[in-house]
Amino acid sequence: MIRPKLSLKARALRFLSMREHSRIELARKLSPYVEEVDELNTLLNWLEESKFLSDQRFSESLVHKRQGRFGNQKILAELQSHNLSKDDLTDIKLELQETEMQRAVDVLWRKFRESPVDQREKAKQMQFLAQRGFSSRAISHALRQSRDVDQE
Repeated sequence: MIRPKLSLKARALRFLSMREHSRIELARKLSPYVEEVDELNTLLNWLEESKFLSDQRFSESLVHKRQGRFGNQKILAELQSHNLSKDDLTDIKLELQETEMQRAVDVLWRKFRESPVDQREKAKQMQFLAQRGFSSRAISHALRQSRDVDQE
């Protein structure tokens, strides 16, 4: 069975129905199917005006998806790669700073059930959190928290 060729608008709506996309990400995905650059910009503008495409919703979605596993540095770096506005990034950064220390504790405790017994183990746990994009302040806070709490 031969499928009919999808229009650019149909492709865009299909991508957006699966998950939120930033403008730059959607443009990159649609560019192989574009015959004229103006056609793509017109479509992206229409999608934004019609509220199908929203960088704010995209950033909220990405933060929600990543904050349970990653620190502020990694999340913000990913958001910056999508060319979001400086105002949006500033607001998100402030929101993430409020929860980073507790998120570091949660991530550390999920991975390592026991407190470090020596410097080597402590360095391993610190490196784990640093690779996940947590600040040194959040890492220090997470390592100071006792893990002797009853797990029920």
